[in-house]
Amino acid sequence: MNGRVIGGRYELSTVIGQGGMGQVWTAYDGRLDRRVAVKLFRPASLTGPATAADELRRRFVRECRVTAQVDHPGLVTVHDAGSDDDDLYLVMQYVEGADLADHLAEHDPYPWQWAVSVAAQLCAVLAAVHAVPIVHRDLKPRNVMVRPDGTVTVLDLGVASVLDSDTTRLTHTGSPIGSPAYMAPEQAMGGAVGPYTDLYALGILLHELLSGNVPFAGSTALGVLHRHLYEPPLPVRLLRPEVPEALEALVLRLLAKDPQHRPSGAHEVYEALLPLLPARGLPAGPLDPTRPFLRPHAPWPDHAPVARVPVPARVPIQAPAAPPPAVPPVPPATPPPAVPSAAPPDVAAAVDEVKRLLGEGSLTQAVDILGGILPAAAAEHGERSPVVRILRKQYATTLMDDGQYRRALPELRRLADERAAEAGPADPQVLRFRLDAALCLEQLGEAAAALTEYQRLLPYHENGGDQAGAFDIRRRIGNLQRADSQ
Repeated sequence: MNGRVIGGRYELSTVIGQGGMGQVWTAYDGRLDRRVAVKLFRPASLTGPATAADELRRRFVRECRVTAQVDHPGLVTVHDAGSDDDDLYLVMQYVEGADLADHLAEHDPYPWQWAVSVAAQLCAVLAAVHAVPIVHRDLKPRNVMVRPDGTVTVLDLGVASVLDSDTTRLTHTGSPIGSPAYMAPEQAMGGAVGPYTDLYALGILLHELLSGNVPFAGSTALGVLHRHLYEPPLPVRLLRPEVPEALEALVLRLLAKDPQHRPSGAHEVYEALLPLLPARGLPAGPLDPTRPFLRPHAPWPDHAPVARVPVPARVPIQAPAAPPPAVPPVPPATPPPAVPSAAPPDVAAAVDEVKRLLGEGSLTQAVDILGGILPAAAAEHGERSPVVRILRKQYATTLMDDGQYRRALPELRRLADERAAEAGPADPQVLRFRLDAALCLEQLGEAAAALTEYQRLLPYHENGGDQAGAFDIRRRIGNLQRADSQ
């Protein structure tokens, strides 16, 4: 027992996982009387300037908010996130079962039908995640749980993308962010990542389930990454001839070095797996990944764990009393007075509330207030007034900080166009708005559009003497071009 209380309500109990960036604990939620899992990170452990740790904290909370938007039964539920002393914490649903690495070790060789069933369930999760869009970046057996009813749950969504804020460099500890054994070539080279990156990791995971080992191993991280880049994987039927040819072909497509040669998305992978899924029969026992397909929506097995928290007795609900008999209305002798319209919203009070919410980190509430107050501010001060422009700029910035890139993009383009009409295309504010718009495009996975926007921006920064800005844009252009050429 640890006894430390995180966030004023989560009492840490037992370490259930540990890595270079933090620990995973079982914990007790004193407010809701339930067991949860708490993942702790310590940004201060990273060497470098203090601003780097502060930026990591900000991005951590933002990415956790974005992660919480994904609703899928195969994805672990995020309950809470924040900071406590020097630690960042992520509170998640506690998942019963075994992680896929232990499940594989206990069932070696792993039945290929089980491997297909695991992969099909992962495709359903990835399709939902990629639609947000979010890229997991660290899909591996340790981040997949097999529950007692055979369903699969994916962990650590969003966490790797927070830690991998700059994929063009190694971490200060000298190791790539993520897991080298499951890292796609474009991720290893510091290029742009996308859904195709997760599909490559899915191919590695499938190969490991079928063969018992990852296709690319080595004594050092750089050695493993070199093999990802230059060596072809060994076809799994050379190791297990009973594996269907169609399954081997799918694994090889997933492990293509060039992302364009991989399946177009998780939906396509699922369709390829569909003919190989079991159609009828009885599960082999607990933690059988075929159960959801053999008996969809069936109850859990008799030996499944039961709730440990006693269920309170049901409180009887009384029927409402009969309403009093209706009385016919008496027509008024004179017309009723006009109902006064609602008072216009107080723009100044709303701005003060937004400042308070931003200070507390409540970005989603601030976004709602800013979006609601803009029409009233425009009616009161005029659409082109400085007040409205400041509010619109804050609205776009807060949308970006909250991870709502799709909503931020049109606001940034509007701000850029309006400012450019007055001050010209080389105005510093115009360039800032356009750069933020390009960042949104990159985050949304629209690499070609982002690359075009960066290339248009570069001459303005170079000719204007902004060497730091020009270097950053050239770096981003190089990343996107490198990913496109692989």
